[in-house]
Amino acid sequence: MAFKRQIDRLPIIPANARVNNVTCHYCIVGCGYKAYSWPINQQGGTAASENWAGVDLSEQQYQDTDAWYAPSMYNVVRQDGRDVHLVIKPDVDCVVNSGLGSIRGARMAENRRSEVTGTQLQRLTEPMVWRYGSWQPTSWDDALDLVAQVTARVVTEGSEDDLYVSMFDHGGSAGGYENTWGTGKLYFGAMKVKNVRIHNRPAYNSEVHATRDMGVGELNNAYEDAELADTIMVVGANPLETQTNYFLNHWIPNLQGATLSKKREMMPDEPHEAGRIIIVDPRRTVTVNACEETAGPENVLHLQINSGTDMVLFNALLTHIADQGWVDQDFIDNHTALGGELAADDAMGEVAGASGQEMLPRKPRTEGQPTDLTTFAEALARNRTSIEDAAEITGLNPADIIKAAEWIAMPKEGGFRRRTMIGYEKGIIWGNDNYRTNGALVNLALATGNIGREGGGCVRLGGHQEGYVRPSDAHVGRPAPYVDQLIIQGGGKVHHVWACDHYKTTLNATEFKRVYNHRTNMVKEAMDAAAGKTREELVDAIVAAVNAGGLFSVNVDIIHTKIGQGAHVILPAVESGEMDLTSMNGERRMRLVERYMDGPGVAQPDCLIAAGIAQNMERVLTEMGRTDYAAQFQGFDWLTVEDVFNDGYRQNAGGGEFVTYDRLRAMGNNGFQEPAVGLDGETIVGTPRLYADGKFGTEDGRALFCVAEWNGLQAPGKEEQRANHAFLINNGRSNINWQNWFLDQDNEFVRDRFPYPFIQMHPDDLAELGVAQGDLVEVWNADGATQAMVYPTDTVRPKETFMLFASPAGVQGNVINAGVNELVLPNYKQTWANIRKLSAAPATVTGLSFKSWEYDAG
Repeated sequence: MAFKRQIDRLPIIPANARVNNVTCHYCIVGCGYKAYSWPINQQGGTAASENWAGVDLSEQQYQDTDAWYAPSMYNVVRQDGRDVHLVIKPDVDCVVNSGLGSIRGARMAENRRSEVTGTQLQRLTEPMVWRYGSWQPTSWDDALDLVAQVTARVVTEGSEDDLYVSMFDHGGSAGGYENTWGTGKLYFGAMKVKNVRIHNRPAYNSEVHATRDMGVGELNNAYEDAELADTIMVVGANPLETQTNYFLNHWIPNLQGATLSKKREMMPDEPHEAGRIIIVDPRRTVTVNACEETAGPENVLHLQINSGTDMVLFNALLTHIADQGWVDQDFIDNHTALGGELAADDAMGEVAGASGQEMLPRKPRTEGQPTDLTTFAEALARNRTSIEDAAEITGLNPADIIKAAEWIAMPKEGGFRRRTMIGYEKGIIWGNDNYRTNGALVNLALATGNIGREGGGCVRLGGHQEGYVRPSDAHVGRPAPYVDQLIIQGGGKVHHVWACDHYKTTLNATEFKRVYNHRTNMVKEAMDAAAGKTREELVDAIVAAVNAGGLFSVNVDIIHTKIGQGAHVILPAVESGEMDLTSMNGERRMRLVERYMDGPGVAQPDCLIAAGIAQNMERVLTEMGRTDYAAQFQGFDWLTVEDVFNDGYRQNAGGGEFVTYDRLRAMGNNGFQEPAVGLDGETIVGTPRLYADGKFGTEDGRALFCVAEWNGLQAPGKEEQRANHAFLINNGRSNINWQNWFLDQDNEFVRDRFPYPFIQMHPDDLAELGVAQGDLVEVWNADGATQAMVYPTDTVRPKETFMLFASPAGVQGNVINAGVNELVLPNYKQTWANIRKLSAAPATVTGLSFKSWEYDAG
């Protein structure tokens, strides 16, 4: 693999370099970094007084010194209109990563646009409009006027239901509190757009409806709890690759026994030992391997479950724990649905317990609630699953299920309750029967009293960071509209797309792309036919085309995306570091990323682009005589992103009144954990753990349990797909390909490693199909086809594969059917297809390594 940075020496960072706080924007962990910048014609020296580290660099440094940086951490960028050196390196003082850098975050500098070094020249620099058969650069005034003219015509001649919107709901590179507020105020404040979808799923919904309905927010503990837990249970996640420094800096020390002194200090009365870990995953991941090497195989339990059967396992664990008397009865009595019995009133029905001997009042279902939320007693009765039945369905050894229950809940010596931290992610969030499976897992944590206490938590491990603050989305409804299917069926006339690329990250992608291309091409043809005509005539032509079934597409992004190929107006945005940006990580740790460089060309923050659209909508609607409607678009007169933050977060987020840019800047990369509860001088006081007071997010403060009865493969079409195709096409991310892939598709270091998405296959399957490592195969079923590069491994079982998700060179979503759960959550994980050889290994892959990813210390 080529390592093509073409740098043979690096300048020394001078002592007087400008220093900015940076939070890595590529995953939820949110590692702290420092950005150092200084004039292009200067550099530091080896003397301690001449460099940023304050050490004598003429001497050999110790192995773990902070006084160095790698070529990937360096670039030359524009800052306030001038070229400067830029180094972005890990912050040793940040409690999240303690100086560790991932293969993603430690390349932030090289993934900045530079006309000097030639990096990221794919970035969009100015607005573009479809003219004369191609995209032509134009001004912001021209582009925003066209967006407003067409959008206003469509929503006034029809309704706001004719405007479809795809927009991020996250922090990190494409969101942050500033940008979610800007877009949210436009579409949920000035307008009430109903047909909305999120960046990675086809509707505007939560991925964790069940846990929220039960009163338990999904990010409820602190990273410290992974250091304090007796047992860590991880479900449907591969944290070594996708939460790398959280795993290395907080999980591994516990498994090694390095946090014993901390445990004894914080919980002096309890017996303590090194932590153990349970990993629930259909394949053997590098996380399993790393834990075995670190803690010893005897302290690692890999439950290699049949894909999609997690709920059955959780119900069996709950049943066994309850039958053994290991539940936390005091917690259940004092902090969940009225001590096991909901108070009956006129609004509540009754249901017999499984044995028929008692009547258990039940909370009535609310709109869009797929199952009953109730007391511990009823949930246990209706979820009851024997170890034997669970073993048959899940494919697990009964003894391993019992061992897992013991590790989770069997009291320690002296009768102390075990402290168990449960982390879960896309394996169940984007898997079978999302709502009930999620609820069944939260049941375990509630029943054992492991939410709100040190060493506990039942939490999402997360993908991207969070940064959500928007006006109410209640008008969207629940279940939310299935936007991608509506587009396929001809719905919508205008589509505003914000930092989303459904061509790579949706289900039923083959059909979606076919229809989207057809509908947007209808408008392009109409615009081509109107070349040379007036703006009014052009808008007339576009409106006629959308009324005939076309779709007018506006794409806001930082690069020219796959879905952007269909766009008629392209608006260039900036990203983290090119604007001030706030977000929180997986433990709700909020930080400010300070602007340390210019954005490319005339690109703008998303929130200010939203303001520009709103201002143009107000002007156009006024010109149309719709003054009442135009007035709804007032209040977007922001001049800076801090204005947006003050309008949005400070006025609408819990504790927002305590949070300012100046205070965040002063608190550096450690920030505070949301929500803010006050000030200590000018230091924001946060909340390390939610629910430490035992009060949950329900009307009466008592958590609810979820009835989670097994329904097999729940999403429509999944059973038929499994019956008719040979291979499970499991899917997910890898360490090198994560939230950074949208930029890394143009990065030689990454592209040379995986020019095509890999598909891990068992050697027996390779022999049966007559394919070898590096060969290209076609993955196909009745829903579509895609391609992948064969990577042999015995870490997947025969007839089960693992394919890289969201690759621009082979979209796994092409073979995922349209089936979703009741709340329109996609099932990306349980997909079956056939595989056949496309070609022998092409020249671009012949030099790649196909070694095992397993580490062997022996």
